[in-house]
Amino acid sequence: MLHIHNTLTKSKEPFQPIIAGKVGIYVCGMTVYDLCHIGHGRIFVVFDMIARYLRFSGYDVFYVRNITDIDDKIINRANESNVTTEELTGRFIRAMEEDEKSLGVLPPDEAPLATQHIPEIISMIERLLEKGIAYVADNGDVYYAVDQFPHYGELAHQDLGKLRAGHRVEITDVKKDPLDFALWKLAKPNEPSWDSPWGKGRPGWHIECSAMSSALLGNPFDIHGGGLDLVFPHHQNEIAQSEAANGCKMVNNWMHVGYVQVDREKMSKSLGNFFTIREVLKQYDAEVIRYFMLASHYRSPINYSLENLNSAKHGLQRLYVTLRDLNWDVAIAPQDQSYTQRFIDAMDDDFNTPEALAVIFDIAKYINVLKEEGDLDSANQYAALLCELAAVLGIAQQNPEAVLLGEVSEETVANIEMLISQRDDARANKDWQTADNIRQQLLDMGILLEDKEGGTQWRQQSDID
Repeated sequence: MLHIHNTLTKSKEPFQPIIAGKVGIYVCGMTVYDLCHIGHGRIFVVFDMIARYLRFSGYDVFYVRNITDIDDKIINRANESNVTTEELTGRFIRAMEEDEKSLGVLPPDEAPLATQHIPEIISMIERLLEKGIAYVADNGDVYYAVDQFPHYGELAHQDLGKLRAGHRVEITDVKKDPLDFALWKLAKPNEPSWDSPWGKGRPGWHIECSAMSSALLGNPFDIHGGGLDLVFPHHQNEIAQSEAANGCKMVNNWMHVGYVQVDREKMSKSLGNFFTIREVLKQYDAEVIRYFMLASHYRSPINYSLENLNSAKHGLQRLYVTLRDLNWDVAIAPQDQSYTQRFIDAMDDDFNTPEALAVIFDIAKYINVLKEEGDLDSANQYAALLCELAAVLGIAQQNPEAVLLGEVSEETVANIEMLISQRDDARANKDWQTADNIRQQLLDMGILLEDKEGGTQWRQQSDID
C-alpha cells in the first residue's frame, strides 16, 4: 500500500484517495517572469514521476499545475522590458513548456492561469469578508485576518508568537496584524487590473491557488505539492483561506520537494548561484538530469555539481550498455514478478526512487548474466521489464546505440570503424603492440572498445570512465 509523507503531520501515512481509483493533484507552478532554473526542473520532474507512478498503479490521475501570470515581479519585469504583462508571460510560458518537454516531463492535465480565474478569486474573497475572516484596510486593499484562523502556523509547525516576532513590520503598514496578508490589491496607475466590489485591482498571490484548486479539484482533494520554500507562508495561507471559506479540510496530503543546492547552499537568484534548465541541457542529456534528480529522495536536498551529474551520466550509460543489442521493444516481460514487486515496494514507500533505481540496476545485472550465458530470449524479456519500470522514472527510453555513440559525424564513424578493422587484423596476426596502439589511439579520441564474441563494439567515453 502506498504511504506518503505528509508535511502537516510530519509522518508517513497510508494513501487513501477521496474517490476510489481517482487521484487529484495540485502543484504550485511557475511565476512566469523569467526562464525556469534547475530548481523548478526538480519540481517538474518529481511530480511527473509521482503522476507516472500513480497511473502505473492503476489510478485515474487528474494533475493540475498552476501558472502565476500576474504579480509584482511580472509587472516590474514587463515595465523594464517595455512590453505588456501578457506579452511577457506568454513568452515565458512558451519557454517553460519547451523546457519541461525537453526534460521528458508529461504536461499536466490542466495548467490554469491566475488571470483566467478572477471570478472564482473574487467569490472566495467575498465569502471570507462575509464570515468576518477578511477586512478592507484603510488603503482599499483586502486582507486576511490571521488571528481569526485558530490553526494558523500548523503546516509550518510554528506558533503565532514566534512567527510574529520574525515578521518585518512596515512603518506604513495598514494591516491589523503583521501576519495578515493581501487577498486583493487595489491597482496603481498603469497596472493591469480587474473590476471587483472593492475597486479595480488584482489578486494577491496566495488566493489564486486556493480559488483554482477548489474550482478544478473540489474540496477536499488528495495531494497538494510544491517546493519546500512554499510551506510558509504560501501553503499555510492557502490552508487558512480555503478552509475558512469552504468550511472543510483543504487537502489530505501535503508533499514538499527538497532544495537544489550549489556548494551546499540553497540555489537562489539572490545568491546568483542558479542555473537555467536550458544551460544544463546544453551539457547533459535530459535523462541524465532526470536520473540526477531521482537518485536522491524527493524530500532530501540535492547538490548540483558536475561530479554528481557525471555520476548520473555514468549510471545511465551502464543501463544502455546492458540494453545494447537486445530487442526488448518486441519482447514480453517475464512472468517473474519479484523485481516488479520490489520496485512497487520501494515506490510505495513515499516514492523512494533511490531504492527503485537499485531494483532497476539489479535487473540490469541479471540481464548481463543472461547475455553471457547466451540466453537472449530471457535477456530480451527482462530488458522489456527494465524499460517498463524505468519508464515510471522517465529514463532508459532512448535508443541505446544513439546514446552510446553520441553525436558523431559519418566521417568520424567511418574512421573509427576503419581503425577497429585494422586492430582486428593486427589481433588476428598476433600483432598485439599494433592492436594496443590502435586501442589507445581510439581512447585518445574519446572512444572505448568492448570486445565481444560477435565482434568489437565501440561507444563514446563517459566523463568518469
